[in-house]
Amino acid sequence: MASSSSSLLLLLCFSILSLVSSSPISLLLPITKDHSTLQYLTTLSTGTPSAPTNLVLDLGGSLPWFDCASRHTPSSSLRTIPHRSLQCLTHQTQTSQTWLKTVADADQHHPCQIISENTITGKTSAEGELVEDLVELGSQIPLLFTCSPTLLLNGLARTASGMVGFGRSRASFSTQFFNSFNAKRKITLCLSSSSGVVLLGGGLAYESEILRSLTFTPLINEPTSQEHLISVNSIKIGGRRVSFNTASEGRNRGTLLSSVVPYTTMQSSVYATFESAYLRAAEAMNMTRVSPVGQFGLCFSSGGVGSSPVGPDVPVIELVLQSEMVKWRIYGRNSMVKVNSDVMCLGFLDGGVNQRNPIVIGGYQLEDVLVQFDFETSMVGFSSSLLMRQSSCSNFRFGSGTAQSA
Repeated sequence: MASSSSSLLLLLCFSILSLVSSSPISLLLPITKDHSTLQYLTTLSTGTPSAPTNLVLDLGGSLPWFDCASRHTPSSSLRTIPHRSLQCLTHQTQTSQTWLKTVADADQHHPCQIISENTITGKTSAEGELVEDLVELGSQIPLLFTCSPTLLLNGLARTASGMVGFGRSRASFSTQFFNSFNAKRKITLCLSSSSGVVLLGGGLAYESEILRSLTFTPLINEPTSQEHLISVNSIKIGGRRVSFNTASEGRNRGTLLSSVVPYTTMQSSVYATFESAYLRAAEAMNMTRVSPVGQFGLCFSSGGVGSSPVGPDVPVIELVLQSEMVKWRIYGRNSMVKVNSDVMCLGFLDGGVNQRNPIVIGGYQLEDVLVQFDFETSMVGFSSSLLMRQSSCSNFRFGSGTAQSA
């Protein structure tokens, strides 16, 4: 009975009302934030009988993976993909194909082995099997994913049974949705400290005023990456340019947008300059530095610091994108983390010397900012903080709040 009620609730949350391929199709998924891990989760209803599955949202992730053993009732519609199939070859990595050389070619029905990765812990497993099962999106459609070992769940939120990816790869959940419904290739993301939404596709009459106000910047087409990258040419803190060019740092020039990294991280060389510049700007505003707390290296007394709709009155951080006219402004709500009643810390961290990208923009900096990825134009748009409009992603609504066709 509980499973049926949960499935009904999911249907109400994200039903697709029409499957006419010529109409723009949209899918709305609710998001919640797990405060113990700072991860963002959504729910898919999968299998037969249909059962809700909580999954950690990975904005740049590829093929979804589940701990299939966590289902209380095995799915009768689950189909194992054989290793000699076209689907197997299409979705395997080079590492998986190398592993398959050890499989006896005589057994053409041997399950397709896929390497799964927990992108939060960095752990991988070669024991996953590529499968196909039904997912409830108003109507049931087949979804390819990997059944992975339970051990891979270590490091995820307690209620999570796997991860679901929204990256640019052909295997990601978002790409599978786009292909299944011939939907517009857009992802609109709105995170908050408690809840939020992710919208796939287009055609909804949602908050057009905010969408018209988005600032757009090109997505970087990095052939070796399925993640979402933009170019940050420089940074300003309190109106003053920081004396480095992020585009010249590191082995990968793109700045990564991530939902699995809680706070923005920077390569050590970038962070050292950034921290020094921020400290100078903070001291110019008479902010008092205090001892570091936990993972945060730069902390301040919150006493005497003013507040505004966009958080504490602290130096504004500006990410300068393709030109001086295109900037992503980060105010106190998205730059400072309140660690206790007396102390707040800068939510930008040293990612180490080996961090691949010079900057990884984390979930905290994305909260209460509407972000739209348009893969047809290869652009990403972002709003100013919704707090400036006395709104939040926790109560933001796209039209009727359900997925639909236009």
